[in-house]
Amino acid sequence: TTPNGYHSPPRGWNSFGMQVGIRSATHFAMTQNHTIAQCDLLADPDALGGAGYEYCSLDSGWSIGDHGDEHGRIMYVEKQLDLPALADHLHAKGLKLGVYVVPGAFSKDANKTIYGTHIRLNNTFTGHDNGLSRIDFNYTRDGVQQWHDSVVNQFAEWGVDFIKLDFVTPGSPEHDVHLSPDTSGSVIAFHKAIAKASRPMRLDVSWKLEPNVTYYDVSRRNADSMRIDQDINNQRADTFVSWATIQRAIDNCRQYINLHTHSVEPLTIYPDLDNLYVGNAANVSGITDAQRQTMMTFWLGAGANLLIGSDLLQLDDFGKKLLTDTEALDIADFTSQYPRQPRNPGTGGNIAQQLQAWIAGPDVSGEAVVVVANLGPPLGRSGYEDQPSVEGMVEVEVPFASLGIPGIHKVRDVWRHKDLPMRMDGLHVLLGEGESKLFKLTPVL
Repeated sequence: TTPNGYHSPPRGWNSFGMQVGIRSATHFAMTQNHTIAQCDLLADPDALGGAGYEYCSLDSGWSIGDHGDEHGRIMYVEKQLDLPALADHLHAKGLKLGVYVVPGAFSKDANKTIYGTHIRLNNTFTGHDNGLSRIDFNYTRDGVQQWHDSVVNQFAEWGVDFIKLDFVTPGSPEHDVHLSPDTSGSVIAFHKAIAKASRPMRLDVSWKLEPNVTYYDVSRRNADSMRIDQDINNQRADTFVSWATIQRAIDNCRQYINLHTHSVEPLTIYPDLDNLYVGNAANVSGITDAQRQTMMTFWLGAGANLLIGSDLLQLDDFGKKLLTDTEALDIADFTSQYPRQPRNPGTGGNIAQQLQAWIAGPDVSGEAVVVVANLGPPLGRSGYEDQPSVEGMVEVEVPFASLGIPGIHKVRDVWRHKDLPMRMDGLHVLLGEGESKLFKLTPVL
């Protein structure tokens, strides 16, 4: 269970990939009509309806960028959006609304009084301009929590269900703006505010959080999911992503899970590998169909956020299948309780390499989920540049002993919806570059 009471990662759509100038995607602007056009497809039975995608998450651009209301609270851009009306529209369809925030309050609001208090915002600031038109808070001062409470309470009145808190440090690249070395106090303040709010809300913290114990504890005690990599999308390019960046994201997942599954203490926060860009054909997504399926497989297996970054107006048949396959989405339900861990073929090790095997579980019945992948030769950010690599089709042998589950198992090929012959020794898989297999294993007693 996460700090705000959730038992699975969120599913939905996020606008960021559509906002950064991808030239091959349908034009998107942060407006009421454009947002509704994308998000209605989450509930449309002819598109993604019924697959559990419920969050319509607005990234940066929904709010006024340099000042708040008379109390310094964040405000939506009224010429573009009517957030309460948008929330009502989404809620009527069984969907939920998400918004994006960053640490600090606007420097232009320094002389405004925090709602419900006599405290001026200027009395809560450190004086450090973080490069986002905001001043960082001194989290020891009276008024800081009251400001966060007032912001979240207003979100609740609007109908917000999800908050993405970006630019949290340490971890986010400080040099890109002028972030303070530590803004983790904002995570705690938003969590406390959510606990008092009139409606439940998720808290997702970002941008590649510092995973060491001190700051990981802040995240896992206050947020529901945390980014473990930088943005994976291409910016101002012809396509959404590149395979090199997906390799990097998978390796960041490996590092994250290695760091935090050595203890018997249950995990309380879900990994956020950034948005899923599997819904569109290669000329839009930037990756082949095999790579799209592997991306989906790894996000499912990691128990990660399933927030789609694709252009939902350009879903192709294969993208729709990946995003709505019932058996595959059942895997996400399993891995939300049993985190997938790396067990390299033949060795059971957990180092980065081209040919990988991962296992989630087994659960109390002995059932497990296994991913076997050929991620292809390293493209510069894979984590296995110093390891041997091979090209083309590769035979991969995965002994059950290296997965830690000896014995005889029934094997289900999840994406093919096909039962394979029972195996008593392990899995034998033939994979091309970028290809993977997703198996469900059931022990034969």
